[in-house]
Amino acid sequence: MHGAYKVPGGKLVVVDAEVSDGRLSAVEVTGDFFAEPDELLTVLTGALRGAGTDLGVGALTAALDQAVRAAVAAGALPAGAAMVGASTRDVAVAVRRALGRSTGWHDHVVELLDTGPLPPAVHVALDQVLAEELAAGRRGPTLRFWEWDSPAVVIGSFQSLRNEVDAEAAARYGIQVIRRISGGGAMFMEAGNCITFSLVVPESLVDGLTFEESYAFLNQWVLGALADVGVQAALSGLNDISSPAGKIAGSAQKRLVGGAVLHHVTMAYDIDAAKMMEVLRIGREKLSDKGTPSAAKRVDPVRSQTQLPREDVIAAFAAHFRARYTTTGGLLRPDELARAEQLRTEKFENPQWTARLP
Repeated sequence: MHGAYKVPGGKLVVVDAEVSDGRLSAVEVTGDFFAEPDELLTVLTGALRGAGTDLGVGALTAALDQAVRAAVAAGALPAGAAMVGASTRDVAVAVRRALGRSTGWHDHVVELLDTGPLPPAVHVALDQVLAEELAAGRRGPTLRFWEWDSPAVVIGSFQSLRNEVDAEAAARYGIQVIRRISGGGAMFMEAGNCITFSLVVPESLVDGLTFEESYAFLNQWVLGALADVGVQAALSGLNDISSPAGKIAGSAQKRLVGGAVLHHVTMAYDIDAAKMMEVLRIGREKLSDKGTPSAAKRVDPVRSQTQLPREDVIAAFAAHFRARYTTTGGLLRPDELARAEQLRTEKFENPQWTARLP
């Protein structure tokens, strides 16, 4: 069995292994990392031999660390023994990949779904439907960019409705309030004012990663796509993407029983800041990290920094994703859309769900 893991910002770790009776019977760890002294690698491979194939990244890492500590205590390794460019945890991830428990992008074909314009509540419902379909094994990974023609505020699963939204202002502007299944903050969405996309992947793709690391891992391609359109950006905080001019985007995740991960991102393209501040009760705080000193100005980091129409930015993002990962085109199945419409009525437009945290 063979597994490889490229450490973000670090080196490549490769594990070749044989399995007998549910345990690792032979293991070889290689890569372009550094290990000092050479004997450290012998200790690590020795610790892996005999390990159960059902062990997770945490248990494998603990076993590797314990073996190193024991070798240092016995004088077999110096106190400063260490890997550089990788860690014992990265070795554990590579082991999981060798065993088929953990996967990389190259193991998957991502379907770029073209849904056409849909009501915001249907898009929110599709997040749940497509994640459930992947978890059930009826669909593979998907990426879709949202298109909609009616305004909405999409609040996070754990936000208070009254604390987040001014109901009178929302009604005055005809803005629907929808609660999504993932956490995070509110999304102020008028047609054409932001760029939103949803990515649904198997949990094996982020196996062994902390929640913070999984955000960084699944947002990494976005930084490359932004660079393609002339925006130098970086990850900031747990789930944000920022440029020197301020915050550009926020992301949210939901992990479903069955092994599906929903990851979505919303970027401010050209938002009416004054209207947003009327509708969102914490509008001033939301603007404070976007580099907008006055409510009279628009929140437009993507438009102003790229000078490109929104559709051109989306096309560039899709092209970058296709160039980076194996993709195929696709459409929603009729049963998936029907299920989303059902959830729209029964759940996402149901006041009992929307106001479940009043």
